[in-house]
Amino acid sequence: MLDPKLLRSDLETLKARLATRGYELDIAFWQDLENKRKSLQVETENLQAQKNDISKQIGQIARELKKLNANIDIKQLIEFLAYKHGEPQANGYLISDDKWMSDRIQETLDVGVEVCELIQEKKLKELAKEDLNITNFLRNREEKLRELLAIIESESLKIPNLPDDSVPVGEDENDNVEIRRFGVPRAFDFEIKDHTDLGEGLGLLDFEMASKLTGSRFSVLKGQLAKLNRALVQFMLDTHTNKGYTEMYVPYMVNAESLKGTGQLPKFEEDLFHADNYYLIPTSEVPLTNTVRDVIVEPSDLPIKLTAHTPCFRSEAGSAGRDTRGLIRQHQFEKVEMVQIVKAETSMQALEEMTAQAESILQALELPYRVLTLCTGDMGFSATKTYDIEVWLPSQNTYREISSCSNCGDFQARRMLARTKVDKKTELVHTLNGSGLAVGRTLLAIMENYQNADGTITVPKVLVGYMGGLEVIG
Repeated sequence: MLDPKLLRSDLETLKARLATRGYELDIAFWQDLENKRKSLQVETENLQAQKNDISKQIGQIARELKKLNANIDIKQLIEFLAYKHGEPQANGYLISDDKWMSDRIQETLDVGVEVCELIQEKKLKELAKEDLNITNFLRNREEKLRELLAIIESESLKIPNLPDDSVPVGEDENDNVEIRRFGVPRAFDFEIKDHTDLGEGLGLLDFEMASKLTGSRFSVLKGQLAKLNRALVQFMLDTHTNKGYTEMYVPYMVNAESLKGTGQLPKFEEDLFHADNYYLIPTSEVPLTNTVRDVIVEPSDLPIKLTAHTPCFRSEAGSAGRDTRGLIRQHQFEKVEMVQIVKAETSMQALEEMTAQAESILQALELPYRVLTLCTGDMGFSATKTYDIEVWLPSQNTYREISSCSNCGDFQARRMLARTKVDKKTELVHTLNGSGLAVGRTLLAIMENYQNADGTITVPKVLVGYMGGLEVIG
């Protein structure tokens, strides 16, 4: 979520920055909301001030009624009574029969107290009635303000993050900027196969069985291929934990508040599988990042670096007809995720470190890849800057995404109220996430890049130990 102050100040500048992301900000709509908010805010504050003033008056009258007798000026009462009855006075005091004087004083006191009480009680009733009227009106205005603030928050949740100034401006993936490459694609001296033909040819990849069990966009891995999949997961986790990431085991289902915190809700609900009040996670970024939701993190605990291996579930509602063959785009797939929670001033440095960490997996596997800076129009909803890592796929003669590493700034933290202390004040943390890596896509990249003429697959050297010494699959 963007800082609400941005939606109250220079809307023209904000609109221009969001336009680079393909988001059209309705300035008139937000100005109208802000004018209504200000009006209700002022009304509410004025009514509360009136209510506070009345409460003070009521309190003062209540105190006066309690000590009314003590506040009657005896001297003035005596002089008034003497004047009324034409009695002589000396030095302001009545000279007369004590009994008469005593009776007159008591008589006057009784009348005085009774009159004062009636006046004060009448005033008290009037104030109480006024207080009730103001209270009812105040409650009405407060409810209207709450409703308006709920609308403002709901609409704010639909606005994407602002791109960092270093992000190239562009409309789509064609405007992404390549910044480096690693490795040289292998030159094959035989006719290559894609991973689907390789896996099915070895009897280790079965889409027909998966379709029978569930439906399209699912797969069944068998034997040595299933073992290679497991080896990849273990290797990735070991690589990350050796670099200071804490391994986590997290729920595969989360509530709506968690998805709202990381930005999947409300915008991407159609891409989520859910039942009752729970959603299957589209990425372990969601549970990992939400571990700091509603938390004030001690500065000494930062940075927090987490990693987890989980299945991920996506409906791929917007991908109909795309990548229908093979493991590229599945409803259920696995990822090893990295998440960092950091101080604001270190988040861009953390993005570079996280991207390098994801790259180290591909380097160890000796898979050719390239790194792109995504343009403004191709970034994810919550990101302020993103690097995509794309691995070489021989069968497609191109690079395909295998990891996205994103700095979300304080965008997710504001939604989650994830904070830390800075100079005795609380400030929002910054959050980052990155795939390290997508397991299925890494598996298929190995299958294609390490395939042999006889249809077998060579195991990358770094994984041989994880495979119990097995060097060739098939």
